[in-house]
Amino acid sequence: MSYRAPVRDMAFVLQEVAGLGGLSAGGGFAELTPDLVDAVLEEGAKLAGEVLAPLNQSADREGARLEADGVRTPKGFAEAYRRWVDGGWGALAAAPEYGGQGLPLALATAMQEMWNAANMSFGLCPILSQGAIEALTAHGTEEQKRLYLARLVSGEWTGTMNLTEPQAGSDLNALKAKAVPQGDGTYRITGTKIFITYGDHDMADNIVHLVLARLPDAPAGTRGISLFLVPKFLVNPDGSLGARNDVKCVGLEEKLGIHGSPTCVMSYGDEGGAIGTLIGEENRGLACMFTMMNNARLLVGTQGVAIAERAYQHALAYANERRQGRPAGSDLPPGEMAPIVAHPDVRRMLLTMKSLTEAARAICYANAVAIDSAHHGADEAAREAGRARADLLTPIAKSFSTDIGVEVASIGVQIHGGMGFIEETGAAQYYRDARILPIYEGTNGIQAIDLVTRKLPLGNGAVVRAFIDEMRETVARTQRSNRDDLAAIGSALDKGLDALDEATAWMLARLKSSSDDCLAGAAPYLRLFGTVAGGHFLALGALAAAASDGDGFMQARLATAGFYAAQQLPLAAGLVAPSTAGAGMLYALDAEGLGN
Repeated sequence: MSYRAPVRDMAFVLQEVAGLGGLSAGGGFAELTPDLVDAVLEEGAKLAGEVLAPLNQSADREGARLEADGVRTPKGFAEAYRRWVDGGWGALAAAPEYGGQGLPLALATAMQEMWNAANMSFGLCPILSQGAIEALTAHGTEEQKRLYLARLVSGEWTGTMNLTEPQAGSDLNALKAKAVPQGDGTYRITGTKIFITYGDHDMADNIVHLVLARLPDAPAGTRGISLFLVPKFLVNPDGSLGARNDVKCVGLEEKLGIHGSPTCVMSYGDEGGAIGTLIGEENRGLACMFTMMNNARLLVGTQGVAIAERAYQHALAYANERRQGRPAGSDLPPGEMAPIVAHPDVRRMLLTMKSLTEAARAICYANAVAIDSAHHGADEAAREAGRARADLLTPIAKSFSTDIGVEVASIGVQIHGGMGFIEETGAAQYYRDARILPIYEGTNGIQAIDLVTRKLPLGNGAVVRAFIDEMRETVARTQRSNRDDLAAIGSALDKGLDALDEATAWMLARLKSSSDDCLAGAAPYLRLFGTVAGGHFLALGALAAAASDGDGFMQARLATAGFYAAQQLPLAAGLVAPSTAGAGMLYALDAEGLGN
């Protein structure tokens, strides 16, 4: 089956749950209306469903390929990208002075969900470009902005992020790429980068690489890393393309999934050095790159939502078509089998997929609204609150959403039964594609460490406490509703918050004295936080649905929140013990003992 963007659900979460309306009421988006949001979503849904989704399976089979003159993307990608550019989709949230439409990142995030649900291999390219736009907007020189930003915003050119090297993965202390100043404001870049998404392709006229490298006299470690802009084709002062730069793709990775997306080994300087220009200050490249990475982490979390949504739609369609067995008490004629959607365990799996997807969507959209508030809040207090909330939610959005992307895709295979293990049904592709998401843009283990060691201590714990207090208020609202269904949701959320409170207090008390104990429990703690935050946002949706006219869509919001409260929120209590168990048990076996 193809993909149908859940437009009404996206709009509902943006407006009623994530707080998009507050941006138009008191922020920098006075002309943003629900009708405009709906129109953008509806138009994007056409491109996603009619153009991108039909290429998903064929691109998986064909894959990207490296030829003598560069990388070729799968059939139809270049044409689809041209339609994406012509639609102005890359300009949605960019600044108007560079050709952008000046709309919220939250709305652009919803569109990224569409592109990636329809075709994740395709959707990766706009994510990298959006990150490059963010980095250049924040740290680029006026000349770099003049030459590059408008073309990146339009999509005429695309962007990449070049961090990883064969010996330097998550630990960038080991980075060896070199940058030698030439005395004219340019640098000669040499070195090898691996795992570079869309490092070369045939969809755009130029590719703008953002490359981490070291200057000759740079300090050791991450304090000696600088960031450089290195285009595939050099750019003349008038903006026209000049000579080919000394950078090329020398290999494509053979991957488990996302076969249509070229993951490149990039060589800089085979013929003397690629010409680049410095972004930001010397030896401050990591700070500049984190502008790009934090944006990417939210959007990778959104990819988790996207693949979960696509896997759910696929599994639901199959469950309605596939006939097998007869539920107890069935009134079907003798010998006739029922659709498997009628069986309780299949219903449980489908509702698990649906509720986890909706919880993760709300977390990601709320994160995006917080980033918009940080940039466009009505006053400094609103902007500071937005920054704090975005800082807290980013590792949760990235990790929780990508973990559930893998889990939901796996459940989708299970619902298909033996046919799920067969490639022709398409269910396996979602699982293969999803598996990269907890790994790239900072593994989920690193995100958990970031949450525990950097985000919990913000304001001496005031930031996390403020969010927990906000979630407690959601509980109070459900209890004041005089509705049994909402009260049950609130009761489950309240118990989940008790678990989160307990684990958070433990973490904050031990961060300085027992950091290893906190690191040992960081991953289960992040899952605990994500589970409870998801319940909070689904409860907000249930409250909004209960106040509506109660059509089928709204009833589904209530039922889904109720299922999550009954089936997912109780898991929070069980995550307290592994979150607070400490590190001792992890070192009970030495390296030799692990092999016994």
